[in-house]
Amino acid sequence: MTTTIQIPNPVYESAEQLARKLDVSLSELYTVALSAYVNAHQLEDVTEALNQVYETESSTLEPELVALQVASIGNETW
Repeated sequence: MTTTIQIPNPVYESAEQLARKLDVSLSELYTVALSAYVNAHQLEDVTEALNQVYETESSTLEPELVALQVASIGNETW
């Protein structure tokens, strides 16, 4: 898909330099950068959803499960 966007000159020039340094096209650089930005915000949505769940649900583990987890570690030093 092709789209037209306006980017301030300093941002464009920095992006152009970085694209040359990374040996990628500006289109590829913008695609990767925008994908990373979108993914970061999607992770925020997941965190928000989990926060809402844990406002009403307990996040404590059952004692038996904790004992099993501790036993599975053995004598490892952290």
